[in-house]
Amino acid sequence: MTLPADLHYLSLNEIARRLRDRTVSSVELTRAILERIEKVDSTLKSYAVVTPDRALADAAALDIEAAAGRWRGPLHGVPIAVKDLCNTAGIPTAAGMAIHRDHVPIEDATVVTRLKAAGAVILGKLQMTEGAFGAHHPSIPTPLNPWNAAYWTGASSSGSGAATAAGLCYGSLGSDTGGSIRFPSTMNGLSGLKPTWGRVSRAGVFPLAESLDHVGPMARSALDCAMILGVVAGPDPEDPTAVPIAVPDYVAAAAVGVAGRRIGIPVGLSDLDPDSARTLGDAVTVFEKQGAQIVEVRLPAAFQQASRDWLGLCAVETALAHEKTYPSRAAEYGPVLAGLIDMGRGLSAVDYARLQVRRAAVTGGLNTLLASLDLLLMPVMGTAVWSLDRLAVTGRDPEAVAARLRYTAPFDLSGHPTLTLPGGKTVDGMPTGFQIVGRSFDEAGVLAGGHAFQQATDWHLRRPPL
Repeated sequence: MTLPADLHYLSLNEIARRLRDRTVSSVELTRAILERIEKVDSTLKSYAVVTPDRALADAAALDIEAAAGRWRGPLHGVPIAVKDLCNTAGIPTAAGMAIHRDHVPIEDATVVTRLKAAGAVILGKLQMTEGAFGAHHPSIPTPLNPWNAAYWTGASSSGSGAATAAGLCYGSLGSDTGGSIRFPSTMNGLSGLKPTWGRVSRAGVFPLAESLDHVGPMARSALDCAMILGVVAGPDPEDPTAVPIAVPDYVAAAAVGVAGRRIGIPVGLSDLDPDSARTLGDAVTVFEKQGAQIVEVRLPAAFQQASRDWLGLCAVETALAHEKTYPSRAAEYGPVLAGLIDMGRGLSAVDYARLQVRRAAVTGGLNTLLASLDLLLMPVMGTAVWSLDRLAVTGRDPEAVAARLRYTAPFDLSGHPTLTLPGGKTVDGMPTGFQIVGRSFDEAGVLAGGHAFQQATDWHLRRPPL
């Protein structure tokens, strides 16, 4: 069978349909993507580990099941990949850390178990920043942005962003503690969902800061994200923080649309550059044309301080996550993660309590705001895209970090779901994005908003010029 030249760039939804129609087999599909990884990823460096033999064997077994009429669901036979902080039995899981490069788990993370049970073919593990914080370990290659290597790939799900955008998998899992699903999604032109905290199990996922960590899908469309979320979401006896509530049919819910829905747009956002402001304004226009009621709102007073508070809260929990290896093996850490842990170890109990009180204030303020809305539109960053040169100039200055996190970190503190979508481009051709935020556990509403936007636009159909 002759496979289409753009096979690697088709949506997960389209690939699932072709597998179901048996116009392509999982083995053919998996082999094609593995060949593309071999060809392209020597430059992009998006994968930490590729498992071709295992992937092809799994694909062959799934083809046999399909031929016998046994169908596991919409991910049956679809090649995807997972961020390298998700434990995978028999496959190294380093979490971007040099000290864990030889760590081979004996069990899968719950999210990996669920993907396999749904018939997904796991191609390998995707590269990430050290410990899922803001920088890659000096000894580990940094993934490149497939749109333009002079631009940031996003942290910390950098490999998930690069691989999914470059056609090296049909979807991926990322994690988001301060923006690490949303940054690589907007920088790579993807749709990325940070679910409500507690919607997806974190069992078997290496922590950065446990009360802030969210695991979620990164894909080429909101509908693709819905397909993955429907598989990985739900309660888990291995994770007592995974909330025991029913998981909706997200794919069906995505078709609801936004007509008559109240969508908030914040006023007074003075730090947006022209690209970010235009992308957000264009999204408002699209939703208005689809019958949504646009409502101007003001963000809670605590919102502006939230990204600064996030750093201290994250630091304390990161110090806890690394207490077995830091400071005893501090020399093996990169300077950025080590600096965060040192900050956390030095924070007083009174200072930490003060941060927790302010966290409760921003969470309560956002709950109050969202109770009056169906959805809230937000920028991802004040500066829509970041070049590597500009990042190098700003460095790791806390104020610069807080500015990048201004519109992402508050929703990690509060735990609300947020979907990042591509919604424009810069004069350099880089993708720009925006966020749709929803009430807690209303991923269905957020995905419906995202799907409606993508039914009316084609930003999610554009691919990098590799």
